[in-house]
Amino acid sequence: MYINNTLLGGRAGVFFPIIMDPFTASTPRETVERVSALLGCSPTSAEVAAYLDKHDKLQHLREKFLVPKIADLPTSDLSLVDGTKECIYFVGNSLGLQPKMARQYLDEELEKWAKMANHGHTKGTRPWAWAENNIEDLMAKIVGAKTEEVALMNGLTVNLHLLMLSFYKPTAARHKILLEYKAFPSDHYAVVSQIQLRGFDPQQSMLLLSPRPGEDALRTEDILEVIEKEGDSIAVVMFSGVQYYTGQLFNMAAITKAGQRKGCYVGFDCAHAVGNVELELHNWGVDFACWCTYKYLNSGAGGLAGAFIHEKHKHTIKPALLGWWGHDLKTRFQMNNVLELQPGVSGFRLSNQPILLVCPLQASLEVFNMTTMQLLRRKSLLLTGYLDYLVQHYYTKDPTQPHKPYVHIITPSDPQQRGCQLSFSFSVPFQKVFQELEKRGVACDMREPSVLRIAPVPLYNSFTDVHRFIETLAAALAACSSQ
Repeated sequence: MYINNTLLGGRAGVFFPIIMDPFTASTPRETVERVSALLGCSPTSAEVAAYLDKHDKLQHLREKFLVPKIADLPTSDLSLVDGTKECIYFVGNSLGLQPKMARQYLDEELEKWAKMANHGHTKGTRPWAWAENNIEDLMAKIVGAKTEEVALMNGLTVNLHLLMLSFYKPTAARHKILLEYKAFPSDHYAVVSQIQLRGFDPQQSMLLLSPRPGEDALRTEDILEVIEKEGDSIAVVMFSGVQYYTGQLFNMAAITKAGQRKGCYVGFDCAHAVGNVELELHNWGVDFACWCTYKYLNSGAGGLAGAFIHEKHKHTIKPALLGWWGHDLKTRFQMNNVLELQPGVSGFRLSNQPILLVCPLQASLEVFNMTTMQLLRRKSLLLTGYLDYLVQHYYTKDPTQPHKPYVHIITPSDPQQRGCQLSFSFSVPFQKVFQELEKRGVACDMREPSVLRIAPVPLYNSFTDVHRFIETLAAALAACSSQ
């Protein structure tokens, strides 16, 4: 099958075979180079991005979200950029975009409250008393769990504390918690306080794992070696699924297997993994996990969080703190104060969940339900690989041009060891790069001490977004060099 390449902006009169599915090449580099050969253009041409977008079967999902205009961003300098364009939104790893249906669902519940008042607890399309239960099956699909293994409740750190109160049972011989040296602060603080709560010393009971000297990411073999060596003294292995700073995707299956073989409970903070990479919490046998939903799951700032406890623990692991919502729904309203605890993670529920937090999460999960994590991951690998390719092409350190700004990617180069985030450090002050990008309509974020986190999200970002970002980065670096 052939097409006239002029329709795709290529050389006039030249015919090339169609690549029906550019998402199936073995590496992003191969895909980019195959498409550029097809189009008769440079691999760095915007035509490549346009072609990839044209063949992206998930591109319609972007229409389900509200993308801010550049003019609406408070940091934009409209003397430098066209404010009528959509911004380049690469900060879904911090706060996902608003699903378009979120407002409608919120309006429906506000209207119900206005007209129905107390009856809203048990009436309507999403009765408030069990509204979150109605979307937990959608959530379970995304994390690779059974519905009864998942609860939507509280915030991430609250859930982490509730889970660790039950899974962290230190003894004189087994009292350590293994975690990353640069865990997210809330995880670090939670671990410190849980250790202190049991009367142990964090200096002795926190086992912090660092990368090898000169490296940015942890090696899986080093993690497994520490577990094998120290496992008899480790009570809980507590890692993130995706490391927030470097963007490294940990081998959760291997870590789980290694930890449990040594008698440890294994849990994960999946805040940066959920909705980003394929998870199989049930099949991997993970003991427990928790996550927020306002990043890749687009539930809005402070959105309702999630928790997971594997079904193998449903009759053996009990909540240390009890609440009314952990009581069986069938008899909950008999109010006799005789607890009928729900098994598994459901028994960890404390209170009814805010309906106004359920609504935007439902709106987002319904979009996820229009596709699969497998398809999203396939696009993500190419989307992030395309960004990596262009950065390496333009901004690899060149000894022959010592004054040319360069970018160092601290995220693992192996696509299977990262999610959709690439973390950049620069040869020029990264704060200045961040400011110049913001002036030009790029939404990203910086993290101390030295990186910008760039996250093209497959649910709503495009290959054209990536190409626009590279063009904008050139202007930002030029502005930094001239200062």
